[in-house]
Amino acid sequence: MKTDQLIRHEGMLALRKHLGLVESERFIALVRREPFDYTEWQQGLWQERTVDDLFEAAKNLASASGT
Repeated sequence: MKTDQLIRHEGMLALRKHLGLVESERFIALVRREPFDYTEWQQGLWQERTVDDLFEAAKNLASASGT
């Protein structure tokens, strides 16, 4: 199991890699400022998609990335 410190470090690296330094800081500020319920967000995230649609999208993504 990863330590909290390692998770924070890897998360910051991922944010900086994909968003850059300035947008990473903005993202963190947004998360800290606004109340956010991850579980509630996840429950509504894929309501418009079927399991079969999601499976096909995952297969296509894996195929495109060579996995």
